[in-house]
Amino acid sequence: MKKLLLAVLLNCLCVTLSLAQSPVQNISVKGLVIDSAVNKPLGFVTVALTDAASNAPVKSMLSKDDGTFEITGLAQKPYKLALVYMGYATKVIEIPTDKKVVDIGRVLLAPTHNQLKEVSVVATKPLMKQEVDRLSYDVQADPEAKVVTALDMIRKVPLLSVDGNDNIKLRGSGNYKILLNGKESALMARNPSDILKAMPGTNIIKIEVITTPPAKYDAEGLAGIINIITQKKGDEGYNGSFNTNYHTVWGPRANLNFTVKKGKFGVTGYTGVGHRPKRPTKFYNRNDFLEQPQNASVEQDGDRFSTGNNHYFSTELSFEADTLNLFTGTFNYYRNGMENGSTQNTTEVNGSDTTRYTATNDGNSVYKGFDFGLNYQLGFKNNKDQLLTASYKYSDNSSNTLTMVVPGNSTPFRQINLPGGKEHTTQLDYVQPFKKLNIEAGGKMINRINYSKFHTDLRNTDGDYIDNSGQINDFDYHQNIYSAYNSYTLKFEKWTFKAGARYERTEIDANFKTVTNGAQTNTPLDQSFTNVVPSFSMQRSLKNSSLTFGFTQRIQRPGIWQLNPFVDSTNVKFISRGNPELRPAVNNNFELGYSNFAKGSLNISLSYSFANNTVQNLTSVEGTVTTTTYANVGKNKNLGLDVNWQYPITPKFNVNVNAEIMRVWLNGTFNNEFLTNKGYQGHVFTNGNYKFDNGFRVGANVGFDSRYVMLQGIDNYYLGYGFNASKEMLNKKLNISLYVNGPFSKYIKLDFRTRTNSFDNITYNYQNFRAFSLGLNYKFGSLSASIKKNQRGINNDDATGGAKN
Repeated sequence: MKKLLLAVLLNCLCVTLSLAQSPVQNISVKGLVIDSAVNKPLGFVTVALTDAASNAPVKSMLSKDDGTFEITGLAQKPYKLALVYMGYATKVIEIPTDKKVVDIGRVLLAPTHNQLKEVSVVATKPLMKQEVDRLSYDVQADPEAKVVTALDMIRKVPLLSVDGNDNIKLRGSGNYKILLNGKESALMARNPSDILKAMPGTNIIKIEVITTPPAKYDAEGLAGIINIITQKKGDEGYNGSFNTNYHTVWGPRANLNFTVKKGKFGVTGYTGVGHRPKRPTKFYNRNDFLEQPQNASVEQDGDRFSTGNNHYFSTELSFEADTLNLFTGTFNYYRNGMENGSTQNTTEVNGSDTTRYTATNDGNSVYKGFDFGLNYQLGFKNNKDQLLTASYKYSDNSSNTLTMVVPGNSTPFRQINLPGGKEHTTQLDYVQPFKKLNIEAGGKMINRINYSKFHTDLRNTDGDYIDNSGQINDFDYHQNIYSAYNSYTLKFEKWTFKAGARYERTEIDANFKTVTNGAQTNTPLDQSFTNVVPSFSMQRSLKNSSLTFGFTQRIQRPGIWQLNPFVDSTNVKFISRGNPELRPAVNNNFELGYSNFAKGSLNISLSYSFANNTVQNLTSVEGTVTTTTYANVGKNKNLGLDVNWQYPITPKFNVNVNAEIMRVWLNGTFNNEFLTNKGYQGHVFTNGNYKFDNGFRVGANVGFDSRYVMLQGIDNYYLGYGFNASKEMLNKKLNISLYVNGPFSKYIKLDFRTRTNSFDNITYNYQNFRAFSLGLNYKFGSLSASIKKNQRGINNDDATGGAKN
């Protein structure tokens, strides 16, 4: 609590100092906007000021409820003032510069259905947008995107949170699918937080949270879909930006965005590299056995480290053969090489016997993945929105992990794990628009092969490693998915309805091979099932607000790390393994939302969901060994309230609050024991920033993520706070930024507790918390004509994604 109060006081102090340093005003412009038809003030009119000589935008704002407005702090030179409001004729006024205060008096706007197109107006964009089936957060409209990472931006998005281990959660759940530009990507396949920590916020245009996914999306993701849309706008010529940053915990990073357009050809993309330095941290485990063996316990403490390098690359190519035929291609690549190690001191108590020993392990792992796709889009002369798209995509990911273990009280050994997966996808989409009705239909076929090869080698007296025939396992998992969908969107002046259904047929053929003392055992798995997944959403538009309602079913198919039977014995007293017999689960979700964008934005969402047979992370004991695995045992219900509020207190001072509270009920049976748990969980993240006229900006943030309810216990809570500052120079081409996180605490303590009738386990570890980050962003190039992008493509969101905890 002391830390929270301290962070809040520092936030207020930062804001107070910012307000106290307002620059001296030169001239100001004010007036009153009147609706000429009813002779009453007109509120929320866009008031935009442009340079009279260059037509470059200078400032913009909205008129108040009473129709008044005032723009201050202007240099003394000629301007044009444009007043723009939907359904009214735009009015442009020349602003003289011979007065300190220019009062243009009453300005009459006349209703009309024809909007003038001669004036280009750049208005202040709202951060939030509510659509019929999703919320979107405009990262480019958030000034903090220039100073923080993409993962930091995730904390500010409604319905999303990031816990102390950097796991991303959607409404408190790790069961969602994360997409990049509407498509599954190798960049996000393993652990998206690793990539987002290495990526600057300026790489992202907006983040969509799709809580009621329409039928065109695969049915996977219990909580919904997170779609991260990155920079891809290209113009005739070239442009780009270079971003470099040093973070005292995450290390140095560099990122390059680029766009090239020439005639019918275009290419856009980004690439980045990063290095994570070695920063050891402490950990602690204790397990008290409540049944057998009696009066026994295992206690461990020590330190662990992780260091390594990563780099990523993403690009999209476009060839516009003519106005109706478009060819595009995509390629994504990611490689992460890490070195991990730990030293652990173990104390075993069994009755009156006590044993102490020290174990060490050192490992190297390399994860890499890539995907490429081809798309052909055919347009039609009669209607530019009528489209037929054919797509193909191939993806490949693999990892290689070698871990050397010296247990301290038994024979040293090494573990080798070689998991991976390959995937072929073919898809066809068709869009048929009418005046008020939009019809979408399509089909998809996915051929997926996941595999895992692992074994354990024992070290002999000569120091050589030999195969341990009792621990050789191979796992092959073949999955074919055939699907078809049909959805309808009906739009009226005030109402929008979207409904559809998706048919999915899944066929699984798997084999788990083990070798024990030279004898091979094959365990086949043959499953097939069919799902029909409905979705429905509706939106009622009001003057400056909207109401939404949605219902959908989502399917959770287990991912390869959950299916992989590899036994991780790097800590011989606390091991983990996957479960190849996991089955999919179905979630039902209802949502009611309200959004208001009159000034700033306010979004309130009430949701209820329930599911049976969900995949849960569970722990059991055998002797003095604790094993963690996955099983289909969970029945859960969630009732949640989400609030996101963004408000411009002044034209220069803006605040944002993102909060959630959820009631959770869980129950299930595991190892013949009935388990039940319930409680509240949630998060709140708030930030404020102040912008000076000279391109200098300061801000502060405070975030809290509560303990989450689990079937066998609870996990940790997280409290974070930070400060940032940035300065634009060289005509806004260069931006220098400074970010400080948790300056008053070097570490944070993350603790977990698991309790059953058989054991009581307490675990905690320390994470590096205090951090300083210095960054530089430079923009270059010039542009003149946009690259055309295909509007449909493959997005395999059918396998479990998101946080792995």
